[in-house]
Amino acid sequence: MIKRKNNFLPFDLFLIMCGVVIILCKHSYLLLQDINEDRQIKVFLKEQKTINKEISIPNVNEETNVTHTSSNYIALIKIPKINLEKVLCNINSKCNNVNQNIQILKESDYPDIENGNFILAGHSGTRYISYFKNLDKLVVGDNVSILFNGYEYRYEIKRIYDIEKTGTADIVRNQDKTTLTLITCRHNTNKQIIIICELIERI
Repeated sequence: MIKRKNNFLPFDLFLIMCGVVIILCKHSYLLLQDINEDRQIKVFLKEQKTINKEISIPNVNEETNVTHTSSNYIALIKIPKINLEKVLCNINSKCNNVNQNIQILKESDYPDIENGNFILAGHSGTRYISYFKNLDKLVVGDNVSILFNGYEYRYEIKRIYDIEKTGTADIVRNQDKTTLTLITCRHNTNKQIIIICELIERI
């Protein structure tokens, strides 16, 4: 009788175990990211309710653009069509970085500035920080909201166009409108998507 040689070595088992551990660690990390994101959103929304009560009191200083919050998050972007809801860091914060978050560009005006332009940039692609990965699914007429200083600023997409990826972006918008600009790379190309939104109401 011929005995079969067992080709399944302890080293093979070790490699399989390592693979399982790596997969579990990755999923655990992403789950923790989601839990942390939900917590940040809840804290931000709670603070926004407080801010809204504060700014409804008479004799508030109208020149104050940003009410500082303990969480260091100053705004939240919501795009229902692509199921995006993300808190945004203060423009001078370390977490206001495209490699950690959706970044508020330094050239931005905050949403409460009349005829200003609030400019946001984010990664596309497949990484967990690719918050703008589905921006290419948006079309003219879709809605985007920014929660800021206790108010919701509702925008409508008016224009979408591509530019070459050069490190700078030519933003073509109506200077007589209060706008929101969203910028990301078009995945697997040397192009960037520019989405121009115009304010339709503040509630």
